[in-house]
Amino acid sequence: MTSASPQSSAHRPVPGPARRTVVAAAGAAGLAAALTACGSDDGSSSVSSDGADAEAPGGSAGAGGTVLAKTADIPEGGGKIFTDQGVVVTQPTAGTFKAFSAKCPHRGCVVTAVTGGAITCPCHHSAFSVGDGSVRKGPATNPLPAARITVEGDAIRLG
Repeated sequence: MTSASPQSSAHRPVPGPARRTVVAAAGAAGLAAALTACGSDDGSSSVSSDGADAEAPGGSAGAGGTVLAKTADIPEGGGKIFTDQGVVVTQPTAGTFKAFSAKCPHRGCVVTAVTGGAITCPCHHSAFSVGDGSVRKGPATNPLPAARITVEGDAIRLG
């Protein structure tokens, strides 16, 4: 009778990053996200989809967030979907910009159109308001979650 060695192939650790490396990277990513979400006092205008605007004088460009588009790229009464970033940016009224998650809260499908003042989901045809993300037509029962954008001059930035 032979006994299995404690170092048999079934019990050897799989090569990969050390636990400390993974934990440190996750912590750094969380810190970066928190710093991005905090905004800045550089004279930019912060706009969140909950309707709160924070105007500061000067309008100078800052280093916050990924540039999504120019303000002229977002049609009044409509919007644009940024699939890679998972957001929809809208302009419900002239000069007012809002942002929402591009993921439908009903089944998690990515919305595909912004027309007629509504953001629509292709999976079950739910429709959401470009003004506040509220449900205009089900089966979705929850609004699109708000996302944070910053408008700096004519640039719209995520975060």
